Parts: sequence; structure tokens; C-alpha cells
Amino acid sequence: MAGRPSVLLPRHRDFRSDDMTDRRVAVIGLGNMGAAMAATLARAGFAVTGYDPAPDAGDRARAAGIALAASPAAAFAAAEIAVLSLPMAAHVEAVLAGEGGLLVAADLTGRLVIDTTTSEPAVTRRLAAALAAAGHALVDAPVSGGPAGAAAGTLTMMVGGAAADIDRARPVLEALSAKISLCGAVGAGHVVKLVNNLLCAAHLLTVSEAVRMGVAAGVEAETLIGALNAGSGRAGVSEVNFPRWILSGSFDSGFTMGLMRKDVRLAEALAAETGQAMPLLEVAGRLWRESAAGLADGEDFNRIAALD
Repeated sequence: MAGRPSVLLPRHRDFRSDDMTDRRVAVIGLGNMGAAMAATLARAGFAVTGYDPAPDAGDRARAAGIALAASPAAAFAAAEIAVLSLPMAAHVEAVLAGEGGLLVAADLTGRLVIDTTTSEPAVTRRLAAALAAAGHALVDAPVSGGPAGAAAGTLTMMVGGAAADIDRARPVLEALSAKISLCGAVGAGHVVKLVNNLLCAAHLLTVSEAVRMGVAAGVEAETLIGALNAGSGRAGVSEVNFPRWILSGSFDSGFTMGLMRKDVRLAEALAAETGQAMPLLEVAGRLWRESAAGLADGEDFNRIAALD
């Protein structure tokens, strides 16, 4: 997997077969993203077992027809492939290495973990090494596209891992995504996702500032965004976030201020680890931190566009 990244555009297909051994998938973490991914995998013909410690998350999954496990250990026992969709690296480590985790389950072998969490590359690499020593494998596959993309099976997935492990994960990845970016060895997917989310966080600030200037100069926001999206100043934020969640006033993307603040913090930590001078990151990080005074962690992350 070393070398230049490549991008695959997978063909979506029906994964149903008479032999369901490789069609059993556990989804651990049934929040907005995990629940949508579990439902998408079930529609694609996988036998899905879910787990989440929150009772309401389990109730929603059960209502969608997803079988529930009583613990992470039971979820890992139910399927040889497990998709993790968790808030942060500490939760991933608890599920894999904590009490009842995969690394302490001596009776389980040969599991493949697909970690879609936006996590810390160093933690991912450490856990991958521990899993490999225990006869398991890990592929990091963080996603872009939000709950809507997870529900539609149109996510972008940024994948790191050994070629053989990615080949084994491919049916699950393809069922969930419209685009797969192969980023390198294990941990590389999480590096790319932090870069992606850093750019998204910064673009929300810069596009919002630019739009305020244009509106103050007499151009309507909708007209301005439409023109920007036909020019070289366009970005994912101007093409998607502004029309869909900001100008509409819906602010219901399913991704919170708290999660984006966490991702910006992780990007800052990665910059420090690599010794890179990133003055613009420092400004973006400060603005996202300071936004906590007016926007709670539970608010939609696009609301930062409304801050003066």
C-alpha cells in the first residue's frame, strides 16, 4: 500500500449469497452515522448485528430491523468483520483493548476491524499492531458524506491498511460508499480524514467571512454563492454546506460543533507531531475554540457560519 494514493470508483452490487460467512457484519456504535451504515449494509444483503451502550440508539436500530448484541464481545463473536463508528480514539481503544474487548477475547481469531471513526493515526497504528499480533487485522476507513451519505451508501471513504485486508473489506466498503480513496498503510486514512476536516473547518470560516463581505457590499447571499460555485473560489462548503444547511436555515447536517472541535484539535496535534508550522491552522483552531462561548457542542457545526 505504500506509494501514491489511488482512487477507486466501485460498482455497487447486491452482496447476497448462499454462503453468509463473509456476509455477517457487526456495527459497533449506532449513532447517526453507525445506525445509517448498519441499515445500508442490511439493505445490501449483509446479516448485521449492532451494539451501542445507549438504550435509545439500540431501540432505533432494533426498530430498523438490526439485531442487537448485548456487548462488544458478543458483537465480535457474531461476525468476522466489524465496522466501528465511534466518537473518538478513546472509545475505539476501549472496544478493542478494554474489558471485554476484542484483544482480550482469546476464543476469537481472524477478525477484521474496519474503523470509520475520525481517530488519531498514532493510536490506530498501535492498535493495528496489537490486533495483528493477536491474529486480527485493522483497516482505517474514516468517511465523508455525513448521515445522509451513510444512509444512501454514497460515502467517500479514506482507507489505510494492507492490500489483503482492504481486499477482504472491499464488499463492506463498496456497499457503503460511492468513492474509495486508497491512502496508504494503516493509519493513513485517519491522516487524510484529519486533513479533510481541517480544510472543511477552515473553509467554513473563510467562506462565511467572504459571504458577509459580499452581502455588505450589496449582493444577495444566494446570488453570491451561485456565482462563487461557478468560479475558482468554490469549495465543498460553498457547494454543499451553504445551500443545504446554512442559507436554508435548516442546520441539520447531523455533525456537531463538538465533533468538529475535536477534529480540529486532532489536526493541531498532528501538526505538532510532524513539526509543521501552520499559522492558518492556529487561527482556525483558535476561532473554533472561542466559538464555544456562543455555540454549544451539541449545535450543528454549520452554525459557526452565523458567528460574527
